[in-house]
Amino acid sequence: MQTIASNRKISLSADANGLLSHAGGLLLTRTLATTGLNRALSHELERWRPSRAVHDPGKVIADLALTLALGGDCLADIALLRSQPELFGPIASDPTVSRLIDRLAADETHALKAIRTARATARQRAWHLAGAHAPGADAQPVIVDLDATIVISHSDKQHAAPTWKKSYGFHPMTAFADHGPGGGGEPLALLLRPGNAGSNTAADHIATTRLALAQLPRAQRRNVLIRTDSGGGTHEFLNWLTRPGRWLKYSIGFTITDDIATAILKLPATAWTPAYNADRRPRPGAWVAELTGLLELTGWPKGMRVIVRKERPHPGAQLRFTDLDGHRFTCFVTGTQGGQPADLELRHRRRARAEDRIRAAKDTGLRNLPLHDFAQNQIWLEIVALACELLAWMQMLALHGTDARRYEPKRLRLRLFAAAGRLVRGGRRLRLRLRIATRWPWAGTLLTALARLQALPAPT
Repeated sequence: MQTIASNRKISLSADANGLLSHAGGLLLTRTLATTGLNRALSHELERWRPSRAVHDPGKVIADLALTLALGGDCLADIALLRSQPELFGPIASDPTVSRLIDRLAADETHALKAIRTARATARQRAWHLAGAHAPGADAQPVIVDLDATIVISHSDKQHAAPTWKKSYGFHPMTAFADHGPGGGGEPLALLLRPGNAGSNTAADHIATTRLALAQLPRAQRRNVLIRTDSGGGTHEFLNWLTRPGRWLKYSIGFTITDDIATAILKLPATAWTPAYNADRRPRPGAWVAELTGLLELTGWPKGMRVIVRKERPHPGAQLRFTDLDGHRFTCFVTGTQGGQPADLELRHRRRARAEDRIRAAKDTGLRNLPLHDFAQNQIWLEIVALACELLAWMQMLALHGTDARRYEPKRLRLRLFAAAGRLVRGGRRLRLRLRIATRWPWAGTLLTALARLQALPAPT
């Protein structure tokens, strides 16, 4: 059966004036201004502005971040903004953008420091404006999840190398601040590494953690929980985390050694308690127990607890050689002295949200590194971080209390950013009027978000 609409002949023309696509991008430009990120970038990158230059380097980097947030994946996609100067302002040409990336990459250390300083400044304001909706506002620790991921390269780029998954490319280390079950998360550090970099390299975990902590507002730096998988379960990294005066909490995956396997077999049946689902209800077929008293932990941090999880594998799952008695076992360590093993295990298992954050980052420019030089691609990763932060801050400031707070980038673009608008002149001013279909399900969400952003005070 065909509808009447499918039989209609539709004629097309490109002669309309005052129409905008991606008018929902106004959410991002307002977030950029409200958090002061545009001003911070302009201030920090002023030294890379040539004499007589027309375009501000800070605005060019901000425009690239907007491009990635709206779905672009290369420098040339900035043309999306260039076609709509009424919404995004004057946009640099492709050669100007490329030359700026080259200048920044030639002075990589100072350029990265400048961009990261601007990000930290804007983050402090964004979290302040968010109030109770910001990480750590409820006096709970700010949770920082570390994880590595593979970025495949389809051409020969500097320091691209074979990866442990038999692919070819890069193996960056990431750190994300978790916004909890009601939100998403935001990147604190994206550290580019060659494809053959190790998953458990302590020096890279330490470097990434340092970068992440430097991004946090000072008031939150003494109440931080670091979570990683077993790649972080090394002597060097745990000793660094627990050094006196560092005030860091940790929940780190741990490799099951022969000693741990032996201790598991010694556990009596009464030592196992049911594990929890995400809603803290007992999970059928899963149990947790503490192994600390059965292990020799000399040389490991004082007060470290070892907790093991046992569960029945789902149908079709392949058991590993470390799995015992037909069950799958996983371990983690923590310095948290209070709390039952089931609660601590649930807290640690929520580290899996880092995989969602990485997936979102790959939808926002991380999937492919478009440049050749390693330094250029590290600058690109900072732009990816800026784009992900704009999305996260916009949701935190404007979409709290709604399902849209948890939208991933693809859904944000489809439902909010792709809205069309019309520019209307009135009262000697140019204003943007969003003319949205009456039956469009997300019209109210978009209008409410814009109203919330416009109600926030401008940075001074």
